[in-house]
Amino acid sequence: MERFSQKYILTDNMEWEDLGGGVSRKFLGYDNQIMMVLVKFEKDALGSPHAHFHTQATYCVSGKFEFEIDGEKQIVKGGDGVYIEPNLVHSALCLEEGMLIDTFSPVREDFLDGSGVAYFGDKN
Repeated sequence: MERFSQKYILTDNMEWEDLGGGVSRKFLGYDNQIMMVLVKFEKDALGSPHAHFHTQATYCVSGKFEFEIDGEKQIVKGGDGVYIEPNLVHSALCLEEGMLIDTFSPVREDFLDGSGVAYFGDKN
């Protein structure tokens, strides 16, 4: 199935999608090959350990996070980047409230159909 987001994604007009556990997101653009997502974390929120077949590159907009990728931990702060190879177990603990921009290739179909939120907590 071909998927395309709008050409311009104006975040002021968008509601945050609450993923539970102090995490929420906004989709910033996608097609079948790539997806960019703005993710907001409250302090102590956890992106639980998980893995997926997508390549992921993350930019830390603000805050401070403890990432763990394939057993290796690193503190990441605003201005830093993270690269996650496909199928590596990874997680992120928010140490100071902040935002990440996650980019995935290919598109995270599980995000668009609502099944890819389990590692952020329950939506209810």
